[in-house]
Amino acid sequence: MRQILSSCSASISELKKNPTALLNEAEGSPIAILNHNVPAAYLIPAETYEWLMDKLEDAELAQIVRERAGEKSDAVEVDIDEL
Repeated sequence: MRQILSSCSASISELKKNPTALLNEAEGSPIAILNHNVPAAYLIPAETYEWLMDKLEDAELAQIVRERAGEKSDAVEVDIDEL
């Protein structure tokens, strides 16, 4: 059985009946949507999703910075006044 990574859960049937009520009841927390008592999806507020996407982008950019930091010896020095 898969672990449920949320303190709030609902069946797909409950989700179909009244999704807005579920979101209000969860008060911004993620909701595990269960199908035969197994997590099928997680429902999160739009604000939380946007925050997660920002954090993911930050992590990807940080990885690029770490990778490029090792290439510093290959860099070409440029005078900004010559640009």
